[in-house]
Amino acid sequence: MDYPHSLEQAGEYSGSAMMIMEEREVPANPNNFTVWYNYFSGAFPDLKQALDILLDGDLVFTEAQNAAFYRKFCSSPYEAIPAPLIAEKMEVELTAILATLDRAGKSASDYGTTLETASGQLAGEQSAKDLKQLINRVLTQTRAMAEQSRDVEHQLKESYAQIGQLREQLEVARSEAMTDALTGLANRKLFDATLRQTAMEAMETGQRLCLLMLDIDHFKKFNDSFGHHIGDQVLKLLASVLCESVKGQDTAVRYGGEEFAVVLPNTALEGAFTVAENIRRRIIGKELIDRKNGERLGRITISVGVGQFAPGEPLREFIERTDRALFAAKKGGRNRVVSEKELSKRELTLGT
Repeated sequence: MDYPHSLEQAGEYSGSAMMIMEEREVPANPNNFTVWYNYFSGAFPDLKQALDILLDGDLVFTEAQNAAFYRKFCSSPYEAIPAPLIAEKMEVELTAILATLDRAGKSASDYGTTLETASGQLAGEQSAKDLKQLINRVLTQTRAMAEQSRDVEHQLKESYAQIGQLREQLEVARSEAMTDALTGLANRKLFDATLRQTAMEAMETGQRLCLLMLDIDHFKKFNDSFGHHIGDQVLKLLASVLCESVKGQDTAVRYGGEEFAVVLPNTALEGAFTVAENIRRRIIGKELIDRKNGERLGRITISVGVGQFAPGEPLREFIERTDRALFAAKKGGRNRVVSEKELSKRELTLGT
């Protein structure tokens, strides 16, 4: 395997990585070392910029943050995609292209030799018969080269089309791996990736970032009373309302079971609370009807927690704080929105 750095450079980057990890009390495991080695090597400019923000702000560098940096910058973005077959097909196409170009190169070389030979022979005295034979040989070789060029062009066009199809297949596979099959919303895997990305951007730009955690009230009752097909209909209904309520940069997610989430970049806490209230009002305004027989089943309600990202904090803490706001909304009677700003007072009240 070829490495981009000399032995001397690698030693320098390694020493710097180990030194800063010791200073920042970052565990010296392979993933952490990879992050800091690449920071000092400058291999990933975005990684360096993001870490510089933390370092310049003298923020505590946690294990969770380091893991997030590793996943974002140092691991494959397609780790979860079952793409071995696509990769194998891609290798076949690339091998075919190389073989085609190799044949074209040999043909071009032979053609060049023919022309050089003909040029040398023309410099000497030639009889009419010899000259005719020479011309015929050059014409034959020229026709062969022209046909070879057409074949190469055709084969390269076919390979280009095949690689384009493989790229589309890879995009479909990636999309399916990141989408919840029932609701069509982003799944937990895409949620994790999106939250990491938007948190990094919020730190770099100084923009606000908020998160909504939503839970369907008494969802188990719907399942037990009407069956899973109605439960699925409830989940799809909320997914539809979320899609109607979020704007371009926002991401609606099925977090798990009957719990959903919305990532709101460039949004302050007050704005996020307004979005949550809008979603809550929209969902209560939808009447649930059994599609099989037209029976009216009533309305559903949701509880929502709203949190705002504190730059540099572990994303786990951000999610847990928002989830506590959701818990407070449910404990407070459901069908309501609670922001983290209300959290301390509500938690104190509920505890007494």
